[in-house]
Amino acid sequence: MNDAGFVSHCLELLAPLGRTSSRRMFGGHALYIDGLCMALIIRDTLYLKVDDTSRPLAERAGCQPFTYDTKTGERAALGYYTAPEESMESPAEMLPWARRALAAAVAARAKAPARKKAAAGAKAPSNKAAAKKAATKVAPPKKVAATKTAATKVAARKAPARKAPAKKAARA
Repeated sequence: MNDAGFVSHCLELLAPLGRTSSRRMFGGHALYIDGLCMALIIRDTLYLKVDDTSRPLAERAGCQPFTYDTKTGERAALGYYTAPEESMESPAEMLPWARRALAAAVAARAKAPARKKAAAGAKAPSNKAAAKKAATKVAPPKKVAATKTAATKVAARKAPARKAPAKKAARA
C-alpha cells in the first residue's frame, strides 16, 4: 500500500471517534482526532498513543513500542505502541484501541505544563488585539507594563502628525 493510501486507511479506521486529520511529521504522519494528536504512522506502521493504563494491554496484545536512536546513540521510546494486527482490518475492531489512545492523548494534554499550554494558546489568535490580550495573560505584570509603554511609543512614532483643523474664513 502506498503512503497516502495507508494514511487514508488509518484515518478511516479512526473516523468513528471524531473528525480525523493528518499532518506530515518526523518523516511520517501524525494522526489527529478533533485536533488532538493520538497516533503516528512511521514506515507504514500505525502507532497509537499509550499511557500507564493502556500500556500493559498493548504489551499483552503483542504490540511493540515506537523507538528511535538519539544523537548519542542511545535507544529512546515514545508513548506510542503499534496497533494490534487484527485491529487494522476494520473500524469496529480498531475502536477500543483507538478509544484508549484518545484517552491517553487527552490525559497527556491535561498533564502538560501550563507554560506549554499558554504558549500554544498565544499562537492561536488571528487578529492583533486578541494576540495582544493573550500575550498579556502569559507575561508577568512588569513585562506587560513595559510592553504597553513600548507599544505606545511605537504607535506614536508611526502615527502621522495631526494638524489642527483650519478655521474657515468667515464670509462677510
